[in-house]
This record gives sequence, C-alpha cells and structure tokens, in this order.
Amino acid sequence: MKKIAYIGCLGMIGVITTEFGVIGILPQIARYYGVRIETAGLLLSGFAMVIALAGPFMMLLMSRFNRKTVMAVSLLLFLVSGIVSVLSPPFWLLLAARMLPAFLQPVYIATAIAAATGTANKKDQHKMMAIVLGGIGIATITTVPFSTYIADIFNSWQASFVVQGIISLTALCCIWFVLPAMPAKEKQSVGQHLIILRQPAFLISSVMVFLMNAAMFTTYAYFADYLEKVTGMGPGLISGMLLLFGVMGVAGNFVAGRLLSNSLMGTTATFLAGLTVIAAGIYYAGPFSAMTLLLIAAWGFLHTPCFLTGQAYMISYAPEAPEFANSLSISFGNLGIAAGSLSGGWIIREYGVQYTPWGMGLFGVGALGLVLFQWYKGEQPAEQMMFEK
Repeated sequence: MKKIAYIGCLGMIGVITTEFGVIGILPQIARYYGVRIETAGLLLSGFAMVIALAGPFMMLLMSRFNRKTVMAVSLLLFLVSGIVSVLSPPFWLLLAARMLPAFLQPVYIATAIAAATGTANKKDQHKMMAIVLGGIGIATITTVPFSTYIADIFNSWQASFVVQGIISLTALCCIWFVLPAMPAKEKQSVGQHLIILRQPAFLISSVMVFLMNAAMFTTYAYFADYLEKVTGMGPGLISGMLLLFGVMGVAGNFVAGRLLSNSLMGTTATFLAGLTVIAAGIYYAGPFSAMTLLLIAAWGFLHTPCFLTGQAYMISYAPEAPEFANSLSISFGNLGIAAGSLSGGWIIREYGVQYTPWGMGLFGVGALGLVLFQWYKGEQPAEQMMFEK
C-alpha cells in the first residue's frame, strides 16, 4: 500500500532533518558555545553512535508492539528533542537532547520500511523501500537547507531547531491520524533473529556498510565548514549548495531505486565507486567556481543513494530476518557515520578541513574492496543479477 510508504517517507523527513540538520549550522553552534568545530561535530557523531549501539536491542524490544504506535512514539521523542534544543541549553544538555531520539531512530526506519514493504509484492518491495528512504533525499533538498537558510536569516542557529520541531510535529500527526493500526506479526524468538550473525557473508556486508557510511560523512559532516573555509562561501550560498546537493540526491535516489531491482550488487558498486572517485575532485576543486557547482551536484547524486543501496545490499544477505537486518543495517551505517565524523574531526584538528576528502576516499576504497571481494568469492546477494563470473 503506497499510502503507508509515503507517510513513512514523511516521518523519515522529520527524522533526517533532526539528524542531519545540524550539518549546515555547526560553525554557528561552535562559535556560540566557544568550542572547536570537531567538538560541535559530536552533535552528529554522538547521535549516530547511540543509534549504532542501541539500535538492534531497541528493535528486538519494540518488535512486539503495534507498528503505528512505535512510529508515533519515535517521532514524539524527536519533537521533544527539538523543543529542548530551541531553548539553547548548555552544550552538554544540547548533546544529551540530541541523543534522546537516537535510541528510537533505527526502530522508526526499520518499522516504516517493514510496514511499507510488508503490503507489497516481491517485485515492488525495493520500490516501496525507495519511497520510504526517499525521505532522506527530500530532506536534503528541502528541510535541511531550509533550516540552514532560516538560521542565517534570523542570525540564530536555534531557528533551525524550530523548523525541525515543526516537521516532526507534522509527521507525528500524519502517522497518528492517517495510518491504520498495524499490529505486529507473530514474534520471532531472539535466536531466530541472531542466527544471521553467524553468516560470514552478512557480517562482511555489515562491515561494507560501515565503511561506506564512514566515507560518506568524513567530509559531508563538515560540509558547511568545508565550503566556508576552502571555497570561501557565506552562509546564504552554503544553504544554496545544500539545496543543490539535495536536488541531485533525490535524482540519484530515483535512479538507484529503479536499478536495484535489476542489479543489486552492480548498483551498490557503481554508486560507491563514483562516491570514492568524487573525493579526489572535491579535494582539488579549490575556491568557488563553476567546477565547484558541478562537483557538489555529482557528489549529491552519488551520496544520497548510498543509504538505499547499502541497506538493500545488507538486508539481501539475511532474508530470514529482514526487520532485524534492517536495524543492524541502520546501526552499522550510523557507526560508520560516527566513525566518519570523528575521523573528519581528527583530520581537521591535525591537518585542516581541506584534507577531509582523503579520509572519504580511503574509506570508500575499503568499502568497494569488500563488495568486489564478495563478488569474487561468489557470495552474491539473494537478488543478485549482475557481475556474474
């Protein structure tokens, strides 16, 4: 049922706006609290780390409850987090408020995907997943740059969190008043879930997703700081670049969603290889120019679909426990986000923000190497149709 997928997508917009909305305002937050940019980056890496560590356990705990209730409670926590953040509390409390909804973020995503794909036939399941995860691209094209723009207009980073709170409230209302009740299906035992952790191919795919997300966020986590210091852009132009990045991400997500049904491994490898190559272009781009625009457009086109391709790739190795595999995919992905953000912060501290694309490229090479290794070993995803030897 497409209605469930589209409402799940709306909730995803609220989730992603909260998680990634700080990327465009990290420099302002750092200046407000008098901390280094890599310390402010903990607002992203800390959020991701909570998801990585708590996600699978929360998924097992919440799998027995009505899916509609789980989605609504998850977004309620995001709303509370936004309200606390608007009050500009001490930095430690801001960090704690950011971490609060992170406990249920993977539960929301896994539940929304399971609800959307559970009513679709096998051929359309990737399309339903693409609709839900399309919220990532839509958020990067609309709410993430808009919240950055509003913060610039009002000269207040707190205004960004007002936008985030409004979006979470809207999504919460739609879920509560529009979605039908979706009782949990027969509960699997913990052992039935954990059996996938004994499968080497699934574990390798998990490490691949970790490295891929680390590549994605080594530079992207400091997007605003990079554009400000390396290309010389101001806040207004940076929000425009976030918009361009998001527009191309939506286009890339659309293309990837269509390609996945035909070539899961091929699509994953193609977008990952492109993301790795673009790191070199970002490093050599220099001050703002037409080439900068082209690189940011290509970067966005290749970056956003990696959420979808990585998740589909990892889940395909565990068809017997898709919801738990979903939550593990989100956890390993966010562990990668945390690792990428922390690595980027370390590079900034030791060498400067202009060198973060090197970390992006190295993580990308590692992830691509694992995909090719699984192809060579014949450990192909369940729906693999390409790269045949």
